[in-house]
Amino acid sequence: MSALLMTLHVLAAVIWVGGMFFAYMALRPAAGELDPPSRTALWGRTFARFFAWVWAAIIVLPVTGYLTTTYLFRRFLQHCRGLACSDDAVSFSVADAAIGRIRRTLAINLILGLIVVAVAMAGRALGLS
Repeated sequence: MSALLMTLHVLAAVIWVGGMFFAYMALRPAAGELDPPSRTALWGRTFARFFAWVWAAIIVLPVTGYLTTTYLFRRFLQHCRGLACSDDAVSFSVADAAIGRIRRTLAINLILGLIVVAVAMAGRALGLS
């Protein structure tokens, strides 16, 4: 389930960001050489198609993000249960494994969070937001 959700989430983001990259880096310079009526018609037809995909991404991204987060949170709680049952010497290996999974999950989330903040702030600093 997690792999499917992540795949849909990443595909939606790639479609949206890839479309913006194409529009700005390829279509904009090429359309700039056209006369104004042709350029306006081209952008209008392009945006009509592109924004249909963007609206789909706007729906898919938060839904898959929420479901993925919920799924990961449940897995995190399962890891914590493994840690909580470490009262006797026999379950120290279970607790140690749970701690390792929790640390890896925290590290991944920390890195992703820092990347999101850095990208958001860099865009703001560059006047892109």
